[in-house]
Amino acid sequence: MWLQALGFVIGIIYLWWEYHADWKVWIASVVMPCISMVIYFTNGLYADFAINIYYLLIAVYGYYSWTRGKGKDKKEEKPLLITHASIKTWVGATVATAILWYVIWLILVEFTDSNVPVADAFTTALSIVGLWMMAKKYAEQWLIWFVVDIVCSVLYFYKQIPFYGVLYGVYTVISLFGYRKWIRIMHENKTETVKQG
Repeated sequence: MWLQALGFVIGIIYLWWEYHADWKVWIASVVMPCISMVIYFTNGLYADFAINIYYLLIAVYGYYSWTRGKGKDKKEEKPLLITHASIKTWVGATVATAILWYVIWLILVEFTDSNVPVADAFTTALSIVGLWMMAKKYAEQWLIWFVVDIVCSVLYFYKQIPFYGVLYGVYTVISLFGYRKWIRIMHENKTETVKQG
């Protein structure tokens, strides 16, 4: 239970940094998976356990992407700015989610004793895509997390992981505010760019 409580606290800090588009979110992205892997494995959420390995790897990529994004000439290093995901990005994300969902579900059914393979595979697949969109700093990553958080909140209460159930309930609400915040930051960045140009 103390591990859940610690994960809850770090999760709130993570959310605060993500909400403000602060690069420090990637620090929490390293610590949180280490805690979560222990919790998920002991509760039979094997896909959630496995995705945290991916979280550790993408945290490194996300940190690099956010802090060392390229300028217009591709040589000048500048922090990555928030942008909208294109139609092409959405199509790719949808296809990737569907394929990952099926593959992860198949693995859970064939090789584990999971009693929630459909939901576990769905949240894992969508989280993989959502975190990649976050690393690219697409504003719509918040919409992906909105769906993931609703399903996870219900799933964690069902699996008797109450701290995480509450945490993901909070994430669900904040994801809507986060989306609005990132849109506002994106417009402010565009205004500043125009003024500087």
